[in-house]
Amino acid sequence: MATTALYPVTMSADPARTAAFYRDLLGLEPAFSNDWYISLAAPGGGPEFATVQRDHESIPAGFRTAPTGTLVTVEVDDARAVRDRAAALGAPVELELRDEAWGQRHFIVQDPDGALVDVVEPIEPSAEFAAQYSSA
Repeated sequence: MATTALYPVTMSADPARTAAFYRDLLGLEPAFSNDWYISLAAPGGGPEFATVQRDHESIPAGFRTAPTGTLVTVEVDDARAVRDRAAALGAPVELELRDEAWGQRHFIVQDPDGALVDVVEPIEPSAEFAAQYSSA
């Protein structure tokens, strides 16, 4: 068995609105779109993200709720620029931009359905954390 792709799909009350948020925040482009499912990808075939109508028949009935307990992490090359874009969009920032000893500059924003999006930029970790990274 070979894993050929892995990407988050959030459930949304309004997939078009949610897709527009990720498009505007991260510069993702539509890869597939219909009225209940929208897939986005970074230009050039990079990372992917999708959103699905949460009450669609393909979702088991007991799980057709707003997203909770999930953190979508997106790695970027300039977290400060994305933070500025989030502010311009009026998106609720739940954790302000800050540097972490484990080697990330990041902030957390809430998407239109309430999912948390952790936007991270790799930075040099402290010596303590650098020792915990494997060579893989």
